Amino acid sequence: MKFLTILFLKFLFLSNFVMAETISSKSKILKQSSDCIKDSQAQVCKELVSEIEKLQYVVFDQNRFKCQSSLLGLQSELIEAYFFKKLSKKRISFMIPYVIKNC
Repeated sequence: MKFLTILFLKFLFLSNFVMAETISSKSKILKQSSDCIKDSQAQVCKELVSEIEKLQYVVFDQNRFKCQSSLLGLQSELIEAYFFKKLSKKRISFMIPYVIKNC
């Protein structure tokens, strides 16, 4: 019985790799997002898009679809700021208040 329990736990943790990874806190993600939208630093913003993707998987598993949609919108703003760098200095984030509200 103990063997089956251990086997089940290993399967559970290996099948959902997102659970084993550390995800940044919401406040850290919001702060970095605001900074990236104002001044897109290539590596930091790429990593942040990846962190938001991981967080989307977590909230999806929790059936928190409003939060997931808000995170997707924030992720889109970051990608837009990254590719349109000249426009991003004048931009403010419209999605940060929705992430705060829904997550």
